[in-house]
Amino acid sequence: MSEQQPGPLVAHTPVPVLPVEAQEVVRVDRVSRTFGRGERAVHAVRDVSFTAGRGELVAVRGRSGAGKTTLLNLVGGLDRPDSGRVRVAGHDLGAAGERELLRLRRGTVGFVFQTFGLIPILSAAENVGVPLRLAKVPAAEREERVAVLLELVGLGGQAAQRPYELSGGQQQRVALARALANEPDLLIADEPTGQLDSETGRSIMDLLRAVVHARGMTALVATHDPALIDLADRTLTLRDGHLTTP
Repeated sequence: MSEQQPGPLVAHTPVPVLPVEAQEVVRVDRVSRTFGRGERAVHAVRDVSFTAGRGELVAVRGRSGAGKTTLLNLVGGLDRPDSGRVRVAGHDLGAAGERELLRLRRGTVGFVFQTFGLIPILSAAENVGVPLRLAKVPAAEREERVAVLLELVGLGGQAAQRPYELSGGQQQRVALARALANEPDLLIADEPTGQLDSETGRSIMDLLRAVVHARGMTALVATHDPALIDLADRTLTLRDGHLTTP
């Protein structure tokens, strides 16, 4: 199935000029995460520090096992570090309880995964609307926002189609629209093009970059594809859990 290109981005309020501290969405200070103990311990992330600001797409690269997914899980509140501190949009994740982390994952942070994660029995529009239902957004507002998001990712004409009726690239566009539903400050994408051919993968990365810049969001995108890394504003390189120079 041929890949449909997205139309122009919908109009959006210009991002205001903010003080430096307000522009910082992610701050990671000397974070480490180890799995297991003793000789079998795996040091997935070791003493990593970095920041990411609004309107910035940051690529996280490294070989398989370098610690990319672990780092993204720590920043997204899906896991907790053994040491160090993670702040996202002013929230100290180490001090947050489970309820606060759940609210953060549903509103402040949006996730896009390699496997799409769509619900097979739901249409594209219904999949995009899931986070809005969880947030108890009124039906009329929810439907309007879903329609805008599907247009944004170039799938306005596929709202009624189910995942199996869409190409891989189209499914990933639906997943991106769903991640944007609650207007998050931070978008985390873990190998979002891993199951796509190179041309479709580049179109997804182009779309991610356009959305991030237009909406003043922050995105952390894990990828091992050199062609896609060139589209990022900045690159973090992980090697054996350490942040290194490229």
